[in-house]
Amino acid sequence: MLVNKGKPTDISTRQDREIRTYGFLDSLDIEYERVDHAPAETMEQCEEIDASLNTVMCKNLFLCNRQHTAFYLLLMPGDKPFKTKELSSQINTARLSFAEAEYMVKYLDIHPGAVSVLGLMNDKDCEVQLLIDRDVVKPEHIGCHPCVNTSSLKIKTSDILEKFLPAVKHTPTFVDLKGE
Repeated sequence: MLVNKGKPTDISTRQDREIRTYGFLDSLDIEYERVDHAPAETMEQCEEIDASLNTVMCKNLFLCNRQHTAFYLLLMPGDKPFKTKELSSQINTARLSFAEAEYMVKYLDIHPGAVSVLGLMNDKDCEVQLLIDRDVVKPEHIGCHPCVNTSSLKIKTSDILEKFLPAVKHTPTFVDLKGE
């Protein structure tokens, strides 16, 4: 896979949400490396993308409470198993489940398979609470999608925490997931 710096030069075939993501990152002076690829449907494809960017894509889960009144975006290491009970106890919320695709589009302007921290730029009313497993912020870089699942980015973790999140007015809640 070819690694590129910054946004693509030809945007004629790109989705608007992807173009807006690059524009937003550029407006914040956030540098990123990018690879374009077919939608990753297997772990082998994900590993190939990770290897080309020399990073690990984090797992992004879009969750909600039973009443569909509280929404959460959880960033966690891709190799760590997710246990709803473990997370629920840390954020004092019962009955967490995966939110339906309609809510992903409504709040983050993202479709299943492309969920990413970068979607928070579309959550103007801060309806989604960001949860980050502490292990995600240990590496120097974070791998994520630019609101589409046909490209992947490598961004400095510090740029996400110190530039991107303040710009989108989201303060993360850090959690410690064991996955046991």
